[in-house]
Amino acid sequence: MNTIISILVGGLAFYIGGLILSGVQMKNFVQCIIVAVVVAVLDFTLGNFLKIVTLGILSLGIFTWLLNAILIQVADWFLKGFEVKNFWWALALAAVVSITGGVIGGVVQ
Repeated sequence: MNTIISILVGGLAFYIGGLILSGVQMKNFVQCIIVAVVVAVLDFTLGNFLKIVTLGILSLGIFTWLLNAILIQVADWFLKGFEVKNFWWALALAAVVSITGGVIGGVVQ
């Protein structure tokens, strides 16, 4: 049940990010949930690998933000209906998703 709640919270965070940022385009809420699932899978696989490889930089916290932006751009490449104009919009989306996901997740759980 926690996994489903996390996916819905992530989808809602991506939806809010798509509404706030003009450089991010998504078709609908279902697309946002799909993006949340793809980014979560990418973070679990590629993200964990990159975190291990760059262990020394992780303590800064900024690297995780940059890594999330990179994973969002990879998801953009894979998914039709989800478009992020450039890296700066992906970085902004990563920040919005992180903040809104944290706030919503804190309220829900």
